[in-house]
Amino acid sequence: MTAARTNDLPSVDEIRTQLERIVSSPEFPGVGRAAAFLRYVVEEALAGRGSRIKGYSIAIEVFGRNETFTQEDPVVRIEAGRLRRSLERYYLVGGRNDPVRIDVPKGGYVPSFSWNTAPAEHIETVPDPTSPPRSSEPWWRARRAVLAYVGAALAASGYLAAVGLASYAPPRPSGETFPDRPTLVVAPFANLGDGSEAQLYTIGLTEELLTALPRFKEIKVFGRETSKSLPSDVDASRVRDELGARYLLAGGVRASNDRLRVTARLLDTSDNEIVWSQDYDNDLGSGDLFAIQTDVARRVATTIAQPYGVMAQLDAANPSPDDPGTYECTLRFYAYRSELSTEAHADVRHCLETAVARYPTYATSWAMLSIIYLDEDRFRFNSERGSEAPMQRALRAARRATQLDATNTRALQALMMALFFNRELAEAMRIGEQALATNPNDTELMGEFGTRLAMGGQWERGAALLDRAIALNPGGGGYYHGTRALAAYMLRDYPTAVSEIERADLQKFPLYHAVAAVIYAEVGMMDDARREGEAFVRMRPDFLPNIVAELEMRNLQPADTARLIAGLRKASMPIPQDVADTGAGVGITSDLQPR
Repeated sequence: MTAARTNDLPSVDEIRTQLERIVSSPEFPGVGRAAAFLRYVVEEALAGRGSRIKGYSIAIEVFGRNETFTQEDPVVRIEAGRLRRSLERYYLVGGRNDPVRIDVPKGGYVPSFSWNTAPAEHIETVPDPTSPPRSSEPWWRARRAVLAYVGAALAASGYLAAVGLASYAPPRPSGETFPDRPTLVVAPFANLGDGSEAQLYTIGLTEELLTALPRFKEIKVFGRETSKSLPSDVDASRVRDELGARYLLAGGVRASNDRLRVTARLLDTSDNEIVWSQDYDNDLGSGDLFAIQTDVARRVATTIAQPYGVMAQLDAANPSPDDPGTYECTLRFYAYRSELSTEAHADVRHCLETAVARYPTYATSWAMLSIIYLDEDRFRFNSERGSEAPMQRALRAARRATQLDATNTRALQALMMALFFNRELAEAMRIGEQALATNPNDTELMGEFGTRLAMGGQWERGAALLDRAIALNPGGGGYYHGTRALAAYMLRDYPTAVSEIERADLQKFPLYHAVAAVIYAEVGMMDDARREGEAFVRMRPDFLPNIVAELEMRNLQPADTARLIAGLRKASMPIPQDVADTGAGVGITSDLQPR
């Protein structure tokens, strides 16, 4: 392979030549339907019909099933597994020196195409995601059709070259572009009572869950077709064996007179253990049926699927063996956000940089890495010297994440944060509203957006979002409480400010101590105020001498700036004498969370 090829996708002709090379090879099965299966999916993708490549169409057009085919028939899943193994064997033996690689990644049937070999160069800076596409128009149309179905079905090197994001291709992870994430199957909720109303509710609730859960991009949720093919009392072992999912969400609905009870339970398919369950009781006489099912689905999805929810806690305690390295980065990222220490920051940065090199089309990892780069600048955590400032690396990584997945809440959150700290306040708030609309149940986003709104002067709305995040996720990170304490201080609700700052466990985070000092000084706890102020100066000796630059970056309003400067002086903090308590161009804030 020539060096130029690392920057281009294989052409349609090159892919078709490789297809014929594979199916005619003695190292590829000469019996069965592997060749027909492979031909069908490749030609459909090249023709721009990637959205048609589903189990149903394959069953009918390749395996001769009739229109009554359902997902109960495992023929496509079985044959797809055989095809993947045959391709893996082929490239290990007869095709190891072939120029083009064709794979069928797990989780779907859309093929990926890439060069078979590529230099394993290390990325030093995040490349510009606004570079123009480099592929030919016919193939580009076909690739976009594939992406519309699976989000990112092309292999790593081909995808990056196609959108002009990079000029390198990292080592390929067995042909897959996404890491394995915790996988969840939703079984149809059962009607445990009598009457058509309860039956209607069970169908609607299942649909609502299948809408709410996939918005959390840290997990993978099997779609509606899979859910509808299962009985409501499906055994967890079947879900594990046939679908490879780690979790099963099941439940039932019972209606009696004007009362409606929904029971939901989450099972670990490895041992059939019920790891979480909850009953939801509703009065049909006092609420709209559709509003009730939407609310229950929201509460279930938020509890089990959010970054600090049931599944994340279980996986942190018992990580999945499927891809522990990459998913562990996600868990480490949220653990870091709860602690905000320089030691955890360095560890997570290294982990995420490795993850995006391995899976360069996984938007969530890029979003998390953007936030980590941002923290290099605003918190002075482990700053690295290079040709590009950390703030710019943060913005580039965030834009890459949103380009890869425009509906990814974490990607939109990262872009909002990067824009905010680049002092593009109006655009940051617009992206924040977009992110909240994308997933209104994501408490990580709620806390972050609430903080940004507050810093921009909307203290009441920011406090309300933070209260909502705390209510939905009482076990979340201390930064919820830290920023809520600052909001209470600015709203002159001092009892709440003291209560919240004492609930924030952020002893390793410098700015926590600054905000605590201001609050304690306001309520007359001067010994505590001096102790916290001394801790802040010891941890960030560079902050107060450069307070103007530090605080201008955080978009505080002049009146809020003046009040906080006065509060810092009241806490005996050594504010430079030439900084007036007028709020003219200076300020302090709490990034009491990176939120």
